Order: sequence, then structure tokens, then C-alpha cells
Amino acid sequence: MSAAHSSHPKGLYFIFITGMSERFSYYGMRAIFTLYLINALMLDKEFASAIYGNYTGLVYLTPLIGGYVADRYLGMRRSIFWGALLMVMGQFLMFFSALHFENTELAKWLMYGGLGGLIFGNGFFKPNLSSIVGRLYEPGDKRLDSAYTIFYMGVNMGAFMAPLLCGYLGDTGNPADFRWGFLAAAITMVLSLVFYVARNSRYLVGPNGEAIGIVPAQKAGRESAGELGVDLGKKLNVWQLSLWAVGGVLLFFLFLKGFDGDIIGAVIYSACIVVPGFVISDPTLTKIERQRILVIYIIAFFVIFFWAAFEQAGISLTYFAEEQTNRHVFGWTMPASWFQSFNAVFVVLLAPFFSALWIKLGQKNREPASPTKQAIGLFLLSLGYLLIAIGVKNVAPDAKVSMLWLTGLYFIHTMGELTLSPIGLSMVNKLSPVRFASLLMGVWYLSMATANKFAGTLSSLYPEVGKTKIFLGFEVTTLFDFFMIFVVMSVLASVVLFVLSKTLQKLMHGIR
Repeated sequence: MSAAHSSHPKGLYFIFITGMSERFSYYGMRAIFTLYLINALMLDKEFASAIYGNYTGLVYLTPLIGGYVADRYLGMRRSIFWGALLMVMGQFLMFFSALHFENTELAKWLMYGGLGGLIFGNGFFKPNLSSIVGRLYEPGDKRLDSAYTIFYMGVNMGAFMAPLLCGYLGDTGNPADFRWGFLAAAITMVLSLVFYVARNSRYLVGPNGEAIGIVPAQKAGRESAGELGVDLGKKLNVWQLSLWAVGGVLLFFLFLKGFDGDIIGAVIYSACIVVPGFVISDPTLTKIERQRILVIYIIAFFVIFFWAAFEQAGISLTYFAEEQTNRHVFGWTMPASWFQSFNAVFVVLLAPFFSALWIKLGQKNREPASPTKQAIGLFLLSLGYLLIAIGVKNVAPDAKVSMLWLTGLYFIHTMGELTLSPIGLSMVNKLSPVRFASLLMGVWYLSMATANKFAGTLSSLYPEVGKTKIFLGFEVTTLFDFFMIFVVMSVLASVVLFVLSKTLQKLMHGIR
């Protein structure tokens, strides 16, 4: 590898800073969100978990819309701008909600408006910022996994700093102070938007110096599609359109009935089936493209189990940190929200190691393929929950345990995350046809939408005095029971994905 190609383009570091500041805004708000719900708006944990699951689920559903609009109409750059602007509006509505928390009804409506801005803004921002990283490199560039790991490190630098500042300002024990945490998140989002507008034209250029992200991807992909003999003018016939439309409606009502009228859950779960099916049935796809997309779908299915367990950080693990973790350090009580920084700081510390590891293994042709990396990530996740399950076994409901148990969980989970998440982003970029780049990134995030909705459902099983919680016919009475749910779920997913990994590698047709 030449010296010119051993370093990364400047555009990666521009995206690094943009993503870091936007994630500061997101994770700063998230760090205090459930605490705001239960301590200011006085909601119970089960309802707060449902709101959190709906919000984070929709955050990862709307990238489908943002990816589609970017691919067909706006292009990546303009989609990122409009997404950032919507998130600015959403964060300020959260601030006004906390400002009027004593007027519960008004505060709730302001909060729902704020969540709406954040949900749709993220839908335009997130998939396009992730996709544009891959456009900085030539196809097949071996630096891509490393690039996504560096990008992921920037995301987590924002995620590390955000709970510390927003938690310090908002998580004080005084419900009136939540406003300051939300305001800090809003101001940071404004800075992210200003920085992006000022510098995107200078740094978002491809390997040949051409501007990237301006022309919609489907328009840009017509030439390459023509070279493959693909007719982009070919459309799905009426019967195919009708099939997917009817299937979507039927699935929606089946999920609606199965989940006791949960409209948001029905939308997310039915979309998770219908949208990937609709995309892969597109007649412009070649056989190899369709097989590569199938690999994305299969791995995305297993990733659902990872994120459903991992995203307990913002819900059940925050409850655990506040109520059953000894947070006293030399006479000072650490805010419960600060634990959400642990994962991020571990990412910042470990990401350079993993980035260098993939490059070194790649140079020796010993780098594991993406499916194998995903399986390893799931196994590490199960080990983290096994650790904390051991820590709480036979502990009285009113007892507090050492913060080392929660710290250990976050450390192990971070290794699993670095093995799975940035590699997943890179894999989607490498396997996606260029004309479907943002849309398939949206499909990838759709699996995370399902996972986050599922995370809220699982968090509602968190043991509470006086309430009976049942999961698959088993009564969840202790924290040990609760954490073992995630151990078993993650181990099973990891083993099955390991078994399938060689078959998936064949379907990737030389892409690792």
C-alpha cells in the first residue's frame, strides 16, 4: 500500500467532526430522556420504556424515507442539511417541554413535537452521512473498514462527552434543571449545522477530486447500470406493487392485533418485512446484486438481537444505575446518566486498536469476513450480560452493587460493538449497488428500528415491586432473570450466524 493510500482523505475527518457534534446532541438528549420522563413528568417505568422504544425505533425507521428521497431527489448533501435543521427544531422543542414541565399536558405535547423533529431529522441525516463515507474511496479500497471505524470513533467521542455535560446540567435531582441539559443538546446541534454548511463543499470530494453527494444516487448510477445491461426504466408491474401493498396492510393488522393495538410497533415490524422485500424484488437488480443484498438482510436480522440488548443502556441499565448501583465516589454521588458515557469512552480508546487490527489482518489476508465479525460481536454482548447477571445473583432488591459490574458490562459490550457496528456500515456500503446506496443504508437502520422498539418491550420486563412480569411463559422476578434473557438471546443468535457465515461469504462474491 502506497504512502498516499495509507492515510485517509480529509473528507473523512470533516464527516468525523460533523457526526461527532450531531451525536453529542442525540446522546446528550438520550442520556437524560428517560430520567426526565420518570422524575419530571412522573411516568412509570413501563410507560417510559414504551415511549423510549417508540422514539428510538422511529429514529431508525425514518432513514428509509431519508435514504429514498436522497437517492431519487435531493442527493446526500442536501438531505444532510435538511435533516440537521429538523433536529435543531426538535432539540429546542425538548428544551421548551422541560421549561414547562409543571404543566404536564403542555410539556407532553411539546415533547412529542420535539421527538417528531428529531425522528424525521435523523432520517435524513444519519443514512446519508454514513453512506457518504464510502464515496470518499475507490471501490474495493481496503481502507474502508478502517475508515468506518474512525468515523465510528467520532460518533462515540460525541456520545462520550454528551452525557457528562447534559447529565451534569440536567440530572441534578431537581426536575427544573432538565431544561439545561436539553438546551446544551440544542446548541450543539446548531453548531453541527453551521459547521456542515460552511465546509461541506470544500471537503466532500471523491478520490478523483470530483464533488460527491450532490447528484441523487439513482441518477449517478445510470451509467454503471447501463454497462451491466440493466434497464433502469423497467418498473415493477402492477401485480408486484399490489402484492407488496396488500402484504404490508395484512402484516400491519396482524402485528396490531398481536401487540394489543400498538400502532407504532405494527408500523415498524411490518415495514421491517415489506420494505426489504420490495427493494430486493426490483427488476433492475442483477443476480449478483440481489445475492449481495440478501446477505445484508440476513445479517441485519441477527443484528436486531444485538441492538435490542445493547440499547438497554438508555432504559433498563439507566434504571439499574440510578436505583441499584453504588455511585458514591470519595463522598460524591455520580449522576446515573454518566454511565452512558462509559461505552463511548471505551469506543474512543479501543477504536484505533480495532482500526489498526483490521488493516494489519487485511494485509496478511487473515481478516475475518463481515458475517464472522458480526457473530463475534453478538458473543461478546452475551458475555457482558453474563458478567452483570453474576454480579446481581442473590442480591436483595433494595441492595446496591459496585459500579464495577456495570463498568465491566460496558467494556465488554464496547468490544462487541466495534466488532459489529462499524463493520456493518462498511459491509452495507460495499455490498450495495450505487443507485440504492442510501436506501439500503436505510434498510440497515430499519433493523435497528426493530431492535430499538424490541428493546423498549424487553425493558418493560425490568423487575418492579408489586408488578408481575412474564416473558415467553417465564416469570421475571429478579434482576438475574432479567439479564439472563439477553445472555440466552445473544448466544443463540451468535451461534446460528457463525454456522451461516461461510454460506454468506459465498453470496458476497469476493467482497469481505
